[in-house]
Amino acid sequence: MGAPSIDIAILGGGLSGGLIALAFAARRPDLRIAVFEQGERYGGDHVWSFFESDIEDGGELLEPLIAARWPGYEVRFPGRRRHLTTPYRSITSERLDTRLREALPAASLLTGARITEVSAQSVTLADGRTFQAGAVIDARGASGLPHMVGGWQKFLGQMLRLSQPHGLDKPIVMDATVRQFDGYRFVYALPFSAHDIFLEDTYYADSPALDRSALRQRIADYAAREGWQVERVEYEEAGVLPVIAAGDFDAFWHAAAPDGTGRAGARAGLVHPLTSYSLPIALRFALHLCTLDKLSAEAVGRACHAWAREHWRGGRFYRMLTRMLFGAAAPDQRYKVLERFYGLPEPLIERFYAGRSNHTDMLRVLAGKPPVPVGRALASIMGQGRPLAPLGDRT
Repeated sequence: MGAPSIDIAILGGGLSGGLIALAFAARRPDLRIAVFEQGERYGGDHVWSFFESDIEDGGELLEPLIAARWPGYEVRFPGRRRHLTTPYRSITSERLDTRLREALPAASLLTGARITEVSAQSVTLADGRTFQAGAVIDARGASGLPHMVGGWQKFLGQMLRLSQPHGLDKPIVMDATVRQFDGYRFVYALPFSAHDIFLEDTYYADSPALDRSALRQRIADYAAREGWQVERVEYEEAGVLPVIAAGDFDAFWHAAAPDGTGRAGARAGLVHPLTSYSLPIALRFALHLCTLDKLSAEAVGRACHAWAREHWRGGRFYRMLTRMLFGAAAPDQRYKVLERFYGLPEPLIERFYAGRSNHTDMLRVLAGKPPVPVGRALASIMGQGRPLAPLGDRT
């Protein structure tokens, strides 16, 4: 085998793969990077959001991707309405695609690339081309997580153009005053301009089944409830994300990557176990990869496994809360868990979303009478609550 034509092959140009590519381009410009994306543009059609408090390093990589920013946000529940002051930001796939094309040479960006075979040091495409690489990082997402159980966060969102201003000056991150269907349901609203708003209907559900037509109608119903007249739908996105309650990390890792390739994003289990939130984790991981002294296939694969294993270890508290949410609460009563959570101090909420809850935070979250039946809560913590879904099964 001759010398590799590229140093790092990144499979998948979504959020995780895109951030890895941008981090290498900025901090290791000497490396030859290639990003393989099956679609025609990087990122697809997505909006990703984050709290300013999530980011400790690497904010300069996100800055060109930000499409909107707000000084705070709002949550709404049947028994609670609260305005919080943590700055909130949204980035879009359009900006991710533009930034990747600015930061990397055209030869490094392969769209419409359908991958048929992968090894730790090579990528083969459907058109017959094979690329040799020093290391391969697979960031193509995961349709399921084998050897793990939990529930699903599923959503459908639409960017709407309104005929009259909507009147919002900040996002509604959770509006759970809507009728509860199929588990914990809330609407998410991002006001991108006076006439443009992104509405997403989201569910914490036991099944991954996604009824797109029903969700479209519920978005239309919500807009009508708020008195908003929709001129047109600019674009639509939908997804089903795992919410992790328990599992066997080592079995998961070896089942999904027996060939020793590096892995990132959901394919490596790098999501917040309860919120399915991934942006701050993806950024931290991308920056970590840039610090590696050795970038051989073996070294990258080992580094990905070690980082993901540590992330799994650090997620025990959040997985316990997931078990309580799915295993102890009746589907139409799950909103009470989040309603209570949003009565806690704002710094605690910030650390929770960033995945940096300290021991005092954990005690505060668990203190007092739980918003679910005590017996069910204890049973779920012990793994004896309602049966949870196998996350490797999307059927």
